[in-house]
Amino acid sequence: MNAGLAITAVAVVSLATAIIGFYGLRISRTTGDFYVASRTVRPWWNASAIGGEYLSAASFLGVAGLILLSGTDALWFPVGYTAGYLMLLLFVAAPLRRSGAYTIPDFTEARLSSRTVRRVTSVVVVMVGWLYIVPQLHGAALTIQISTGLPSWVGSVSVVVVVCLTVVAGGMRSITFVQAFQYWLKLTALAVPILFIIFVLAGNGAEPQSLPAVNPTDLAPAGLYQNVSLLVALLFGTLGLPHVLVRFYTNPDGHSARRTTLIVLGLLSVFYLFPTAYGLVARMYAPGLARSGQPDAMVLRLPGELVGGLPGDLLSALVVAGAFAAFLSTTSGLVVSLAGVISQDVLGGSVRGFRLAAVVSAVVPLGFAFMTGSLALAGSVGLVFAFTASTVCPVLLLGIWWRGLTDTGAIAGMLTGGLLCGGAMIVGSLSGAGLSGSGQTPAWLAQPAAWSVPAAFAVMVIVSRATAHRIPATMPRTMTRLHTPERPLATERGSGGQ
Repeated sequence: MNAGLAITAVAVVSLATAIIGFYGLRISRTTGDFYVASRTVRPWWNASAIGGEYLSAASFLGVAGLILLSGTDALWFPVGYTAGYLMLLLFVAAPLRRSGAYTIPDFTEARLSSRTVRRVTSVVVVMVGWLYIVPQLHGAALTIQISTGLPSWVGSVSVVVVVCLTVVAGGMRSITFVQAFQYWLKLTALAVPILFIIFVLAGNGAEPQSLPAVNPTDLAPAGLYQNVSLLVALLFGTLGLPHVLVRFYTNPDGHSARRTTLIVLGLLSVFYLFPTAYGLVARMYAPGLARSGQPDAMVLRLPGELVGGLPGDLLSALVVAGAFAAFLSTTSGLVVSLAGVISQDVLGGSVRGFRLAAVVSAVVPLGFAFMTGSLALAGSVGLVFAFTASTVCPVLLLGIWWRGLTDTGAIAGMLTGGLLCGGAMIVGSLSGAGLSGSGQTPAWLAQPAAWSVPAAFAVMVIVSRATAHRIPATMPRTMTRLHTPERPLATERGSGGQ
């Protein structure tokens, strides 16, 4: 891999991101612009932006690396990531938009009439966001180290600097343009090289080095429990991701929110074809990459391995550009959502408070990234999904669909899910458990979602039943607002994402 081309690719992506972000500054004037783009983002723009921020390091690098290592077991990741959006479409998208809230804590406070619930939700949302940002910074460190030979910390710091500049400049409206651009860049950066590789292999008459069913690392296949638990984490975890949920507040109305989700399903389905293709091609034609000790780097190395020469270097540089766009887009989405929460709860909700909160939201996980080692990207993000599914998801689903939820029940359920899932994650990391529950930790601790998510729901329901007298008097009015369809705005037929 040519280091000069890789550095150029990273510089071009960073510069393009900054330029688009500063363009957003020209049209970001109000508090609404910074928090939710004044609720005027149209479905195609919003869907592209959601695709940009949702397709993270785990999707761009991790999924392909896991398919290389474990074959069909890893296909649950793209299936779960995509199917989670179907859950969003069915249960969350439109009601959440109708709530009129800026953030998830806004929603829980309005639904349960409790400042305490808001504070607990805020803490959980910030924890989820920081846990999710850390793998993005690890991915950036790996990419910079592999592609350029520079110290790994350069990648993490570069992402934080670029994200802070773009988010502080224009808030949500600015980031919408940036992330929409980055989705299409990521799709191109994966599609063009793998299609070129397939044409080259077909033209050369290359023969597979091993059958696709052969596991190049001799890892034991995941059992039924691991697969079920992973799917629970991905399906329910998607419903609680703060950087995804805040996007639905930017739609003009609930109808637009549903349309946005449908378009996202299509965009994700197309995107995940390509990481899957990378993994399968690598298993057949470059299985030696599985033994490199860095399976997440396979996508970066495959063009040079199978094409070589200047064409291979150019294709590798394009992949590096897409990878860096993935780190930037997901991190920026998370920083925007966390800045909204921290600013409103701690700094008064002003634009100045939003900007200060954005810097804090990016710098704190940078410190955690420096103190921790990189795990398998898809696996570490999968654990974040499990934590989210055990905390934020239950209070959202029950808050939207069950009239009996109380503030005490919501707090008890979130704390239960967070302690159970968080404790299992800590024990698993200390014992070095793998994605399949290997190592000294049993599978039920390495993949806790199958029991931590039901436990959180159960505690939330039981405690709410026991404290039914705390159901807020505003509940009927709030539930009516959540579930009464509004007429699509006339401006829906307008153009662009302004």
